[in-house]
Order: sequence, then structure tokens, then C-alpha cells
Amino acid sequence: MADIAVVFHWPPAAMDPMPLPELMSWRAEAAKRAGAEE
Repeated sequence: MADIAVVFHWPPAAMDPMPLPELMSWRAEAAKRAGAEE
């Protein structure tokens, strides 16, 4: 969740209601935007 918060500037409360598969999808998008290599 920290990766998502840093990249998208979302507070933790915005992510609390999201199901795990959605969080995983957002984390993958955050990694792409941050330039992370796999």
C-alpha cells in the first residue's frame, strides 16, 4: 500500500475499502509509473 500512496498520493483511507485484487492492480501500475524493473 505504501507504493500506491507514494506514487498516486492517496491516503491509506482511500485504499482501505479496495479488495486485494484491485490493490494488486494499482500496485503494478504504481511500479510502472515509478520506473521499477521486474
